[in-house]
Amino acid sequence: MTQLSRGFLFLSAIAATVAGLLFLAGLPGGFVFDDAYNIAQNPGIQLSSLQPGALMDAAFSAQPGSATRVLPMLTFALDFYRGDGMDPATFKITNIAIHALTTVVLAWFLRALFQAAGLSERRAAWTALALAFAWAAHPLQVSSVLYVVQRMQTLSTLFLLLALWSYLQARIAQIQGRPGRAGWLLGGLFWAVAFSCKEDAIALPAYALAMELTVLRFNAKDASLARNLRRGYLSIALLGGLLYLLVVAPYFWSWGNYPTRDFSSVERLLSQGRVLCLYLWEILLPLPSHMPFYYDWLPPSRGLLSPWTTLPSLLGLAALMGVAWHLRRQRPLFALGIFLFFGGHFVTSNVIGLELAFEHRNHFPMIGILIAAGDLIALATRHLRSRQIATSVTCAAALVVLAGTTVARARTWNSELSLANTSTILAPQSARAWNSLCVAYFELGGGAKRDNPNLDKAIAACGKAADVGQDSIKSLTNIIAFKALRGPVPDADWNRYLNRLRHVTMTPDNSSSIWVILNRARDGMPVDGEKMLEAIDIINERARFKPIESAAMGYFILGHTGTPERAYPYFAQAVLETRDPAFAASLTEDLRQEGYPAWAERLELAVEASRSGGASHRAPGVRQ
Repeated sequence: MTQLSRGFLFLSAIAATVAGLLFLAGLPGGFVFDDAYNIAQNPGIQLSSLQPGALMDAAFSAQPGSATRVLPMLTFALDFYRGDGMDPATFKITNIAIHALTTVVLAWFLRALFQAAGLSERRAAWTALALAFAWAAHPLQVSSVLYVVQRMQTLSTLFLLLALWSYLQARIAQIQGRPGRAGWLLGGLFWAVAFSCKEDAIALPAYALAMELTVLRFNAKDASLARNLRRGYLSIALLGGLLYLLVVAPYFWSWGNYPTRDFSSVERLLSQGRVLCLYLWEILLPLPSHMPFYYDWLPPSRGLLSPWTTLPSLLGLAALMGVAWHLRRQRPLFALGIFLFFGGHFVTSNVIGLELAFEHRNHFPMIGILIAAGDLIALATRHLRSRQIATSVTCAAALVVLAGTTVARARTWNSELSLANTSTILAPQSARAWNSLCVAYFELGGGAKRDNPNLDKAIAACGKAADVGQDSIKSLTNIIAFKALRGPVPDADWNRYLNRLRHVTMTPDNSSSIWVILNRARDGMPVDGEKMLEAIDIINERARFKPIESAAMGYFILGHTGTPERAYPYFAQAVLETRDPAFAASLTEDLRQEGYPAWAERLELAVEASRSGGASHRAPGVRQ
């Protein structure tokens, strides 16, 4: 390593350390939103030993997001082990360390990229440091770093950058006449690891193509290799396009609403124009007041002019892409940055029925916008002929201000109540924000106890959530569960809950919310059995319980309602619709042991009939 490289390593480590320290203001904080299912309520990551078998079980434990995210799941388990339980600060410190490490890697990647683009070694180094720090110290990163489950995203970015850096080194070697095999091999390895963190790492070839179209220009000292590169990328692009059009798009496409969303594929694609413009606004004008964390208040676009900002957003993005394409030779870094931004959002802003917007989706794409912005700033300073020292001081001051906004935003994450309060201020139409405030008050007051001093505040916040979120049932569920702590729940609350349950979109949040009330009933809280049965029937009719959920409903009805005979159809549904014969046999035997031998015999006969083709695989007796 040369002296210049050693100096750059030292400076990049300093920048990364300072950037990491900014996020300490957000500790200890708590687990929020999807942290619950993936971490806090996930027994699969509760590691009790470091034996190889236990580590493998943790890595491949149940993952609500995807079954491929094994590396993040393993690190969650290790955090549980070293923190001696579910300590949010332990998990978040690991996230901060990953963020700092990614900052170092980003600085080195950008340095190599800028040198490949023709910048002098000194200028490439200082520009890389400045942009890497700007990325690391951006307030939009708070929700990627302090939102624990987004380690999936941040680890993916880390290994994507390592893969791109390796690819760049391989290509530079080929331009200089060397084979570059080590870079190609490392690039493939890091790509595989990135994919084990999150599936959107599949876009790596698009990022590599963006570098070829702008900075690298498919160059190689060997002319035949250069031709093969062009042909190879053309083939990959054509094959990828065909796979998208013939496989991916038809598989995910929905002319009507997605099963768990209130928008169709067309509406989602229209909406993403506004969403991407929102992201650009947040990146380029980085004020915490522009970053509410929750985006469930964002309505989908129902047409090109509904809302009217849809068409201008799409036209603006098309113009930006067109300008980048036109300037790909004259301003290769600007063009590359724009290509990386759009490439980074290709998966999440496409036909897959994901939610419309999340801040963490910008973790990698933000790199592209900062590269493009940095190139424009450099162009402006040259045209204005500003002195180097003045430019340097201005940039340093901007970075200090940027870091200050990140500290300010991180502070709002240092407790669940603080984050919830801030979210309701920044997004007053967000049902999730108000519901998080409701739950924060409830937990702060001691949880499920009759004399919880914050119970009225919690119920009021959930009432506000119910008012602003007409397509959400979670807040009404909480109101019933909380009021049950004080005695029978008024019929008005039950009727409001049941009426909305009949009409809301059956998102995962809405269909699973009933478990809050079930758990309160199991804890001995007074719950109207008939109302509960009606709610269970509605949800099963609209969002069909999985076999294990159906069995749980059957057991609940047996033990906590006055009509145990209503439990049988749910047991039948569980047995007839499961793909696991052992589960069906175990459930049947358990019913026999619990004193229901006639039910067990009926279920066994039904299973035999279904296997012989004599009965439908949907359970009889359950509302359909």
